[in-house]
Amino acid sequence: HVRLLAPFIRSGSTSDVLVATNRKEVRQLLDSSEGVLPKRQLIWVERPIGKKRLRIAWKRMREVRSFLKNALRTGGKIARIISVGAPLELRVAKRLKIPKRWYISDTEVNHLAHRLAAGMATDVLVPTHWNSSIDGGWLEKLRKKGSTIHRLDGLHGMVHLRPQLRPKQVAVVPKIAVRRLDGDGVHDAEEILEIPESILEGIEQTRADEGKYAGDAWEFASMMSMHDGVISQSVTVASEAVLMGVPTLLVSNAERGFLDRLESDGFPLFRLRSDEGVEEIHAQFLAGLHLTEALDLPDWPNARQQFAEFIGSELID
Repeated sequence: HVRLLAPFIRSGSTSDVLVATNRKEVRQLLDSSEGVLPKRQLIWVERPIGKKRLRIAWKRMREVRSFLKNALRTGGKIARIISVGAPLELRVAKRLKIPKRWYISDTEVNHLAHRLAAGMATDVLVPTHWNSSIDGGWLEKLRKKGSTIHRLDGLHGMVHLRPQLRPKQVAVVPKIAVRRLDGDGVHDAEEILEIPESILEGIEQTRADEGKYAGDAWEFASMMSMHDGVISQSVTVASEAVLMGVPTLLVSNAERGFLDRLESDGFPLFRLRSDEGVEEIHAQFLAGLHLTEALDLPDWPNARQQFAEFIGSELID
């Protein structure tokens, strides 16, 4: 989400404020953002997960309310709030009478967050490939509540990524970036699958696990693009890798509209689900490593410009 919003943070004003979730990878990005992002007022908030999630949620809303009230006193009126999958801040913003309250998501199954955002968001931005069959009827409920629904033609990765140079030849021992998740997300439990040890044999691994990647957080996408392939439990990392033309094996039961779009558009995405044979999908992935030169990837829609126009931002890069 930091990378998604980075172009718009750069083009914003000095009176903008940031609310950031206290996760290791978010901290890595923001703590190393000198020269990438301008300095902004910032508050760190905790994720409402675990047995004390309700207490954490209430505490978070109180802290954000105090932070935003102070920003209103010192910096003047707040015109809009942009929330990516974070409904609690929208509830605070409505109480503070912030007029434009944007809720942005590409994750249909994040049902709890969606329910909390309903009635709080004035504007909702979802992709054209949103799969309403798995969103619990949320989009239809939003229409009835009067929220304005906007459609982004493109993936979130198309907003902040740029096509990268790729290795022209596959190494004798394929170089594969491997991404594992912690599995503590709200909707992770039924989606995450163990990466079979058999598919990790005979490769040179770069460990890129959640919260454990030691490289430059801002160069993560570039790092992936320099590999022959990616094996990932993360749907976000998988989608970003294939957008850059890197053959990717997604080991997950996750269903997303953007995964369906990537497959239908011909991006090199291979999906290993619990009901599919490991050997067959693995063989397809290995074959795909050697076919990247033959790939004719579709042109990206100008999702960055669309996004900017929707939220009323002027792009400077």
